[in-house]
Amino acid sequence: MEASGPDVATSRRSVLGLLGLGAAATVGGGLLGGCGEATRSGGEAQNLDRLAGLLPNPQPLPPGIPKPDIAGVRPVPDGYTRFPANLVDAVTEKPGSSGQEIRAMTPAWGPAPPGLGQNAYLAAVNAELGVPVNFSVQDGLTYAEKLNAMLGARDVPDLLCVPEWEVSKLPRFSDAVAALFEDLTDYLAGDAVRAYPMLATFPTGAWRNALWNERLMAIPNPTDGPFPWALFYRKDLLDKLGLTYPTSMDELWEVGKAVTNPARGVWAFSDIFAMVQMFYKVPGTDEGWRLRPDGTPEFKYETPEFQQAVEFMAKVYREGLVHPDLVASKGADAKQLLQSGRILFHQDGVGMWQPMQAEQQKVTPGFNIQPVPIFAATGGDPLVWGDDDPISFTFIRKGLGKARVEELLRVINWCSAPFGTTEFNLREYGVEGQHHTRSAAGVAKTDLGFKEIANQYFFISGRSPVLQPSPQTPNFVVDVLAYSNEMVRYLEKDPWAGLKLEMPPRFNAGLVPTEDKITDILRGRRPLRDLDAVIQEWRTSGGGDEAREFRAKALADAGR
Repeated sequence: MEASGPDVATSRRSVLGLLGLGAAATVGGGLLGGCGEATRSGGEAQNLDRLAGLLPNPQPLPPGIPKPDIAGVRPVPDGYTRFPANLVDAVTEKPGSSGQEIRAMTPAWGPAPPGLGQNAYLAAVNAELGVPVNFSVQDGLTYAEKLNAMLGARDVPDLLCVPEWEVSKLPRFSDAVAALFEDLTDYLAGDAVRAYPMLATFPTGAWRNALWNERLMAIPNPTDGPFPWALFYRKDLLDKLGLTYPTSMDELWEVGKAVTNPARGVWAFSDIFAMVQMFYKVPGTDEGWRLRPDGTPEFKYETPEFQQAVEFMAKVYREGLVHPDLVASKGADAKQLLQSGRILFHQDGVGMWQPMQAEQQKVTPGFNIQPVPIFAATGGDPLVWGDDDPISFTFIRKGLGKARVEELLRVINWCSAPFGTTEFNLREYGVEGQHHTRSAAGVAKTDLGFKEIANQYFFISGRSPVLQPSPQTPNFVVDVLAYSNEMVRYLEKDPWAGLKLEMPPRFNAGLVPTEDKITDILRGRRPLRDLDAVIQEWRTSGGGDEAREFRAKALADAGR
């Protein structure tokens, strides 16, 4: 997968600035409001450990798939440094037989690709599927709003992609799942999944996350990396200045001051607050929860580490180390500023790394971005945010009938073929010589490939994830796995692992306004002393106390 979501799906939580729905969606009661179902004021918890019997029995990859060159430390995927000399045919029969068009909705970031009838890539894949898939490709930046409106109207396509990071923005989502989507348990549980062998290769952890209302309700798209954020820096520019990446908060501050030169139009940072929180060991599980020593839950706002992170980041803004266009506007393009050397450090998803390096090295000779290894501001081992939640879920519209559901599952199965297969190659890269060129070093898309391919089929399927080689960046797989295998050692432990939590709607609705107030404090629009009042308001009227009680009860009910 070359690009999906806000800088690839590895950055599921790099969309924190987009948390929540519009006021109309939230105030109006959220999903299915007015449809007759009783509104739940609290959250909902599922103990996934009790539902193991509903999961598909795992099966090995198809024979002939080459072994990876570099092993990832789970949940980091394995990596290939060279493209397979021979591709394997994983699916022997066309999955579609009805001739009936499949309607699907998926997200995209950037220009929407041409649609059915105007897109050679869609035509090529649909020919192999034996049934046409007609995509409605929606803007990923406003996808939650589109989902909320669609689910509220009870008008869903045959296949619907719901990115994992959007689920928390959809109030009463489990109600929508029960009302609108097909129960897939009998089709996929246990050995039933053998009818769809590509789906059987998915990690069990991904399937656990596809359970709602104690039933298997979706096909997960397993993650291709656990980390939501990395702090990237322009190594080529720091090298020219005789500087290196920071290994402490003091060094981060000093290198930030050293490189900032407004007279030359250069500043140190974009908004790096998430990384600053990580450096200070602010909790990140489920957006910021952990357990106190006495076993009671607390949210990040209530921790001394968060106070320290706010104080440091406010000092960075006060000193003028963040590019002024980013301070003044949410719409400024931090990536472009990094590419042009106007900033030297930028926080983003790990998925930004390879595409930016591949593109910008053609523009700027010597261009080199690298991630700063995560460190602990207070010493000791670092704390790294991350999880193995799926990238997205594919839901099938309810009421289509058994034959149609099985056809749709066969289509999803074909689209889920792993790296090293002809199906994967067509789905990912299109037609060789038309949408891409291929060598032993990897696959390179053509201009037509970039125009027509927007991960449409990727977002209605899944696959056993690996890191793929690229001829433009031959060192990338080695570099990213060296970084990832080191950082994963410090992955934060999740006290709620094995529990699926749908947080109280008031808590979800309160996050965005609270984050906005904290942003005002960071950027100097409100005094630092207001932080305590903002957090107290979050506790009482923003759902904080309710959410804490809900999480404590979920643990108690699970016997922990």
